[in-house]
Amino acid sequence: MKSKSFVTFLVVFLLIISCKDEQVLPKPKAKMRLEYPQGKLADLETENFRFKYNQLANAEPNGDQAYTISYPEMKGAIFLSYKKINGNLSQLINDSKRLSYEHAVKADNIVEQPYVNPDEKIYGALFEVQGNAASQSQFFVTDSTEHFLTGSVYFYTKPNYDSILPAASYLQNDIRGIIETLRWKK
Repeated sequence: MKSKSFVTFLVVFLLIISCKDEQVLPKPKAKMRLEYPQGKLADLETENFRFKYNQLANAEPNGDQAYTISYPEMKGAIFLSYKKINGNLSQLINDSKRLSYEHAVKADNIVEQPYVNPDEKIYGALFEVQGNAASQSQFFVTDSTEHFLTGSVYFYTKPNYDSILPAASYLQNDIRGIIETLRWKK
């Protein structure tokens, strides 16, 4: 009988001390914080234009009037392509927009941001592609009479928007810097 009383007492005692008012909260999901250093600016000069780009990247010619600004640490690159306008400005703009909106199949959203700098005769648009598309950013700029430059951001990995978002944002800022420092040659 003593053992039954003791077991009952022990169970009741454990139940009482186990019922505390402590609230157990689950740990929040950890998120990796990726930060990239701000690089100094370097000049890229061609026969048709010049601009400043992030010195942490490698700028190289990539064929006739094409250039690659690669970011080895991020496994990504900005691909640039230059064309002379020969009465085909509308076609060049339409092709550039079509290429940007081809990513709509995989994209959650595409935000078009116009760019106008009449003092330097630079007109264009930056397309921010949100979602698991192949390219997170594309742009075109023109002086509307002679010069036309397009660019795209690509990563050498399967697109996973959440994972590459910090790097994509970093490269979008670099694209803005390229557009803002772009100067056409006469």
